[in-house]
Amino acid sequence: MASYSIRIVGDPVLAEPTKEITEIDGRLVKVIDAMFDTLYGSDTGIGLAANQVGVQKRLFVYDLEGGDDPQVLINPRITGSDGEWVYAEGCLSIPGVHYDIVRPKTVEVTAVGLDGNEFSFEADELFSRLIQHEIDHLDGKLMLEHLDKDQLKDAKRAIREMRLAREAEPPRRSGFRLR
Repeated sequence: MASYSIRIVGDPVLAEPTKEITEIDGRLVKVIDAMFDTLYGSDTGIGLAANQVGVQKRLFVYDLEGGDDPQVLINPRITGSDGEWVYAEGCLSIPGVHYDIVRPKTVEVTAVGLDGNEFSFEADELFSRLIQHEIDHLDGKLMLEHLDKDQLKDAKRAIREMRLAREAEPPRRSGFRLR
């Protein structure tokens, strides 16, 4: 199965809210499969929102167990939250950047599964963090919006350095030669 390229901070698709999914069909399953390939190819991610790969659909895939329990949430929404939990959060769309962020410790979630049925559950700590982070993506928000002033200043510097390093990389050569 082919995988996608992960969109990086600055890509306008990351700032656009995604669209609700009204039909679960074979095309959507292929998108989800490719998203899992992309997630597993990242080596560090535990979740991936559709718009992080340029797909403007309201879903995300995740696997907290590293390949043992892949899951997908379609049209997820948080219906309640409680407590606070500080955790060093990172993002595949902002490589190499991690900051302590305060988020609710537990969340109540309602979503649709691949079978088309709606279900609800409660998540806490890391699972809660993952859900909040991915739903932020689906709403067109990055974790940068949760940083304090000093963290944001540091993150912007790191992002500038990342962009400069990418621009300095030599162009990739294809297997084709001009004669």
